Amino acid sequence: MSAPIQSHGGEPAPPAPGHAAARPGEFQRDDVPLGEEWHSALYAMACRQFARAADVLALEDEVRTRLLEPRRSLVCNFPVRMDSGEVVNYTGYRVQHTLTMGPTKGGLRFAPDLGFGECAALAMWMTWKCSLVNLPFGGAKGGVRCDPYALSPGEMERITRRYAAEILPVIGPDVDIPAPDMGTGEREMAWFYDTYSQSVGNAVPAVVTGKPVALGGTVGRQSATGLGVVFTIESAFEELDWALPERSFVVQGFGNVGSVVAQELHARGGKVLAVSDIRGAITNPHGLDIPAVTRWVAEHQYLEGYPEAEPIDGGAMLELECDVLVPAAREEQITHQNADRLRCRLIVEGANGPTTPAADRILAERGIVVVPDILANAGGVIVSYFEWVQSHQKYSWEALEVRERLRTQMRAAFGRVRATADELGVDHRTAALASAIQHVSEAAKLRAIYP
Repeated sequence: MSAPIQSHGGEPAPPAPGHAAARPGEFQRDDVPLGEEWHSALYAMACRQFARAADVLALEDEVRTRLLEPRRSLVCNFPVRMDSGEVVNYTGYRVQHTLTMGPTKGGLRFAPDLGFGECAALAMWMTWKCSLVNLPFGGAKGGVRCDPYALSPGEMERITRRYAAEILPVIGPDVDIPAPDMGTGEREMAWFYDTYSQSVGNAVPAVVTGKPVALGGTVGRQSATGLGVVFTIESAFEELDWALPERSFVVQGFGNVGSVVAQELHARGGKVLAVSDIRGAITNPHGLDIPAVTRWVAEHQYLEGYPEAEPIDGGAMLELECDVLVPAAREEQITHQNADRLRCRLIVEGANGPTTPAADRILAERGIVVVPDILANAGGVIVSYFEWVQSHQKYSWEALEVRERLRTQMRAAFGRVRATADELGVDHRTAALASAIQHVSEAAKLRAIYP
């Protein structure tokens, strides 16, 4: 028998097809489920986090079985005619983790390495995120395996519309509500909204969130995730009795999340030492002029070549000495391979799944506090919920009201996590997951099993 496949976090992933296995949903001794269709390092990571919190809660096996694997999923393959006239086949996914809490909610990701296991992991995390911030949603995730940066606007539109048409049976304003994610934005949500509306014969703005304001989108939705990260940092600083203007920050990622985080921290007097994007990273030990960096990116598209900073390797950037590290790029960036070299005092996760379980253990031993993703980056789904409510009500809220409602919900969620951590004597990630899982498990028990 071949050796187990290793995840990027240095831990074995679930067995590959052909290995001896139990029924899907059952647990091995390392608490990784054996549902082979979800086989991926990221899904194994999500399951280990779930198992840790479930053990702390002493969750019954029946509830574990019901909450572990995704409830519904769809894989589609569809042809698209490219600008050249060539026909290319694309693969799309939509995974809905639980239907217990209400309609499902989650982003559409266009990425060249997107897979079923990644969607399953992200859908599970979305369930816990929505539960933690008291939203009436289950988690979902989906998208298309493609490189959006290599596609023309016309090709992007045809892929988006065809994907929307393929997943029509499992979406709807009270069924599953997509939103933007990596590789997608307001433009793609407008196309998705129009495709769905054309299929039913009338406008249905509540079928997606993250739409342009002219189509019923909410002012502030695009910046909501990054702003929520900053509100979380402010809450953590109150606990630590730190003043934000006195602190230094490293922000990995300069997209919709990282750029907003950097801008808001700079505006509050924080010293942003380094930022990065898909081309590389830049640093200035005296602090970056973030408005100037933002103008440079608007003009040149990438950070590369910015004159008032030095280029730095992306891995080395994570290891810069700072007070707060904000990983706001992709999954599995902090692993067992670099966790012992980080020189920050606090990590606030702007991305989904940036820290592996193996890295979590190393960071805990070193006394580095991690504010987990399902808490720190929940701002996006909170404001998506506001937009969904407004689309149903046919009424818009003012930008200041949206911002203050977001601040209130983020601070309340942080308070719940802190209280749970103190009550159970666990780290912030386990506390956040335990609080969220407890809520969903109670709902699952009340709804029982049909038939």
